Amino acid sequence: MKNRQRSFLYMTIPALVLFFLFHTYPLLQGVFYSFTNWRGYGDWEFVGFSNYLNVFQDMRAWSAYGFTFQFAIVSTILVNIFSLIVALGLNANIKFQKTLRAIYFLPNILSILIVGFIFQFIFTIFLPQLSDILGIQALSANILGSPDYAWIGIVIMAVWQAVAFNTILYLAGLQTVPGDVYEAASIDGASPWKRFSKITFPLIAPFFTINMVLALKTFLMVFDHIIALTGGGPGHATESISLLIYTGGFEGGQFGYQSANAVIYFLIIVGFSVFQLRILQKREVQL
Repeated sequence: MKNRQRSFLYMTIPALVLFFLFHTYPLLQGVFYSFTNWRGYGDWEFVGFSNYLNVFQDMRAWSAYGFTFQFAIVSTILVNIFSLIVALGLNANIKFQKTLRAIYFLPNILSILIVGFIFQFIFTIFLPQLSDILGIQALSANILGSPDYAWIGIVIMAVWQAVAFNTILYLAGLQTVPGDVYEAASIDGASPWKRFSKITFPLIAPFFTINMVLALKTFLMVFDHIIALTGGGPGHATESISLLIYTGGFEGGQFGYQSANAVIYFLIIVGFSVFQLRILQKREVQL
């Protein structure tokens, strides 16, 4: 038995080494450089906590944080609403159920950049041309060119692609609900809304918690969607924290400063995730 346990331990060593080299070590490096003025090349000096203090005085960083949280919160809510509705439909006794499930999962397989370029074509060329044909002025303007509404285009694209993955998780949760419970509720004369609110949702609450946490974490780290659609523009209207860290650190010679920004953002994401888990798990108990 001891030899077998030792064999299993040896099998984990390569994975642990790779995880440390490509995840933990770069993370520790980033924390170290956050206390320096390193530009990504050349000499550097320790600057203490000045990088962290400067982040809180940087209006561009505040703007990026505001956009990121606005985008993440709206997208998380919409994704979970739409994915739950789609999952309920696909879980029903309908024709071509398996085929429809495969079709609805396709967006998750596609590359975010490819999907982004497609939506960029839709927003910049297809919809304005369609507005000329139909005479609908609301579609004539390119939404991605507006500082006030460009974020909505990114939300539409992100939600369209993210619904697929969340739908699969909700479907997995719906499969765990016993059919006998629905039959008993039907006999008692429960309406569809009553069956959903009193039976379905409480039983899939753990899957709701998982989806909310994963969706918010993913959207807080939004990067590819913005690169494909707006590049952070117009101006800096759609610049997320991840994009700001990338452009400032690797292109702007602010590696140490943006490392401090990344550490702060990492702590914020961890804090939000823990807060979500605590609140939603308490809600599960109440349900």
